[in-house]
Amino acid sequence: MMSSETGRIEAFSDGVFSIAATLLVLELKAPAAALPFWQGIAAQWPSYASFLLSFLFIGIMWMNHHRLFTHVQRSDDALMAANLLLLLGVVWIPYPTSLMAQAVATGRIREAAILYNGSYLALGLLFNLLLFTCMKRGLVDREYAGVRHIARSYAVGPLLYLVCLGTTWWSVPLSLAMNGGMAVYFLVSPEKRVKRAGARR
Repeated sequence: MMSSETGRIEAFSDGVFSIAATLLVLELKAPAAALPFWQGIAAQWPSYASFLLSFLFIGIMWMNHHRLFTHVQRSDDALMAANLLLLLGVVWIPYPTSLMAQAVATGRIREAAILYNGSYLALGLLFNLLLFTCMKRGLVDREYAGVRHIARSYAVGPLLYLVCLGTTWWSVPLSLAMNGGMAVYFLVSPEKRVKRAGARR
């Protein structure tokens, strides 16, 4: 069971996640007056894609944050600091996603993709920092199977995001597809992945 102190950290984090997701809609602008209404709406498809991707990815990050905090038994200053760093990364994500949408029109998509994939690499490292802080300081039960599954899941994140970033110089579409695949990977809980792997054996 979470302590009231740990519950306050998760409640604050939930607020940051929800605000970050809600503010995404402010990036959607009215269609240009010079174009017919529906043509103007259709012309803004990169902005809609940016909105949907950001909302989806922030939602997946929130799910993983929640999964971890179900195992956090107590908190300290180090945990709060690591959690704040992670939340900083969360509220940053809509910006590179928005730049990706703009880059479709400007043609500078490789530069935007480098920042985009680099941002997710940083987030992967911040999730690992949060988990490392929790485990190193004994804030979670290390013997609990769920924590071990989460640790293994987090460990591969930075490596795969680094591959996504490196792929950007070779193929931007492939790097973005890989990034999307990572989102699907983290959407599934670590416990379910382990059960499915065991069933296949």
